[in-house]
Amino acid sequence: MIVDYLARVYVTPKPAVLDPQGRAVADSLHSLGFDEIGDVRLGKYIEVTLSGPSSEVVGERVDAMCRRLLANNVIEDFRFDVEYAAGSGASDNTNAQGQAR
Repeated sequence: MIVDYLARVYVTPKPAVLDPQGRAVADSLHSLGFDEIGDVRLGKYIEVTLSGPSSEVVGERVDAMCRRLLANNVIEDFRFDVEYAAGSGASDNTNAQGQAR
């Protein structure tokens, strides 16, 4: 049975990569009195709705999407969660997760 899934993808700069936007946000937060801020890293949040026979198959497809387009594997890491999309009619709680290896 083909079911609709929602994949939530999180893309962030690798720890060794300079993040000037994150630094600017950290500096601004400090200037606003949030002295407890250490480091800020800015990234991307992406939602993808797609169909598939299982969360495992959909997770493999989302992983391929991340590696080929959604994340630049040289400078970015990614992780994702897959769950049933609202209104998909699925009742099982199975989901998939993944991250850059």
